[in-house]
Amino acid sequence: MIVRLTYLSFIPENLAKAKSIYHDDVVPAVRKQKGNIDCKLLTPMNENDEYISMTIWETKADADAYESSGLYRELVNKVKKDFSKAPVLKVYMSESILEHA
Repeated sequence: MIVRLTYLSFIPENLAKAKSIYHDDVVPAVRKQKGNIDCKLLTPMNENDEYISMTIWETKADADAYESSGLYRELVNKVKKDFSKAPVLKVYMSESILEHA
């Protein structure tokens, strides 16, 4: 599996609007993509930390197809005006998922 983490910093007064766009527009669009397992916004416990948009993909090919389709850039642009600094994307491979007994 591939995990894509986009680190986001929002202008405080635009945060509610940005979170609404994320939940109403970004999540449904990403979840429709081939190979997407999950899409969620992680909220920091410390208000000075960044938010993290996390998407999980079945394969690297699925994650790459999502990015190369232009949808990722289109979705980021929906909240671009709400950023206090440019987002940072990091991609990781997950070796396995532990299942609880």
